[in-house]
Amino acid sequence: QVQFVESGGGLVQPGGSLRLSCASSGFTLSRYAIGWFRQAPGKEREGVSCINRNNGTTYYADSVKGRFTISRDDAKNTVYPQMNSLKLEDTAVYYCAAAPRPMAAVGHEYEYDYWGQGTQVTVSS
Repeated sequence: QVQFVESGGGLVQPGGSLRLSCASSGFTLSRYAIGWFRQAPGKEREGVSCINRNNGTTYYADSVKGRFTISRDDAKNTVYPQMNSLKLEDTAVYYCAAAPRPMAAVGHEYEYDYWGQGTQVTVSS
């Protein structure tokens, strides 16, 4: 059974940090580019970041560049989105997704095959 499970979300104050985890089972993470998306209340889901397989090239949306990073540990079948200097507008449900082909940017939802269930991140004072 293919699963992709996010964890690590929660409530954090503006300026704070959170580290999420995206753990895969039922498929080999190292064969996929991993994307990171978010959906805020009343808004469409948007791409945040992507990390390729093999060379680990990363891409970021302008809204998070310099604040968010993404890394992967293929031996553990896990990806680690790191969020620093969080802002109120970062409040959203965050999702990990797996794409079977190398990515040249964060990309679109239709390019990703497997999705996690999402984890809520709330930035509030």
